[in-house]
Amino acid sequence: MLEASLSQLEQLVTDLVQQNRHLTGLNETLSAELAKAKDENESLQLSLMEQEELHGSTAARIQTLIERASSATVGA
Repeated sequence: MLEASLSQLEQLVTDLVQQNRHLTGLNETLSAELAKAKDENESLQLSLMEQEELHGSTAARIQTLIERASSATVGA
């Protein structure tokens, strides 16, 4: 009886160690993927800021051109 219980306990410990190794590997993979996603997110945010700045500059230039065209039409 004791031998059977000890054998079951050994099997459970072996299973738990194997599951722990698997989960540790999975955790490492997920941590790496999370770091990659954070880097990509930061890059995309910087790109968005650059695009917003460019669009703002373009909008200001267009507004200036509209104002010039309007004043040239009024003066003509």
